[in-house]
Amino acid sequence: MTKADLIEEVSRVVEMTRKDSEVIVETIFESIVRSLRSGDKIEIRGFGSFRTRERRARVGRNPKTGARVEVPAKRVPYFKPSKELKDLVNQQHATPVPSAPPEPSGSSSSASPA
Repeated sequence: MTKADLIEEVSRVVEMTRKDSEVIVETIFESIVRSLRSGDKIEIRGFGSFRTRERRARVGRNPKTGARVEVPAKRVPYFKPSKELKDLVNQQHATPVPSAPPEPSGSSSSASPA
């Protein structure tokens, strides 16, 4: 799904103009970026959280020449999905577990209730 697809979906579901939907989606994205820039964590219950992680400076290599390259320290955005989101994503791909065949109703089992 692209940003344009998301705007179109919001427009369709909420029954508003595409322009109004675009303002809403843009505002949400801008708010997330602004919060991450200031070092804040964004948590959306049932969806996940956005935060930044610090990467230390390191020495890398140019893959073409093999020359050493100094890579400076930097902050990178990171998304951690919630347990609910993980479960929802995996529900579609889960194969149904076949149920056990029913036991005959007239038979008694070897274990008696205590």
